[in-house]
Amino acid sequence: MPELVWPALGIGLIVVFYWARVIKLVLKTKRLTGRAANFYPPEALGRILRVVWYPNVAAWAIIPLVYAFRPFHTIHALDIPYLDWAALGVAVVVMYLTLICWRKMGKDWRMGIDPNEKNTLIISGPYALVRHPIYALQCLLAVVSFLAVPNAWMLVVALLQIILLQWEARREEKHMLSVHGDTYGNYMRQVGRFIPRGIYRAPA
Repeated sequence: MPELVWPALGIGLIVVFYWARVIKLVLKTKRLTGRAANFYPPEALGRILRVVWYPNVAAWAIIPLVYAFRPFHTIHALDIPYLDWAALGVAVVVMYLTLICWRKMGKDWRMGIDPNEKNTLIISGPYALVRHPIYALQCLLAVVSFLAVPNAWMLVVALLQIILLQWEARREEKHMLSVHGDTYGNYMRQVGRFIPRGIYRAPA
């Protein structure tokens, strides 16, 4: 029987915890606001994207857990000593920082676009550094998931997740511009989408 791949198991458990927490936030938001945080968005494109997105998330959780017990389709070029353990360490930090971002959003947390909803503009804390800290951290989690699970299927999942996050971030920005106008436009000019390029300072 193959030896258990502990970093892959750790990644799988973190991804499961991440999305279990998302489901908990959806239920909490439903209880507080009567809306399920756009888990099933009211706009057509958002619903279409979920047809791809949610199965991809399921694969993201399942592949590392299967790989942990029986590695398959391993990309041996990434067989670098302790790379998988380093990736797992980064994943733990990503999870901790994501919890901070979720706490910052509080009752305003959403995971999709409702064209009829005027979203609160949150531009302090992590959001003063990047416009989409949760998406940026999720992209990083996807990358380190692949480094800990150097598998062809995990590569496809990670790339698809990053592409979807990039697309969704741009869609959300268009929505926020329509809601908040110049205030959000000024914020966009000062703060990077995923990579920090300064700290937001509201006009005096």
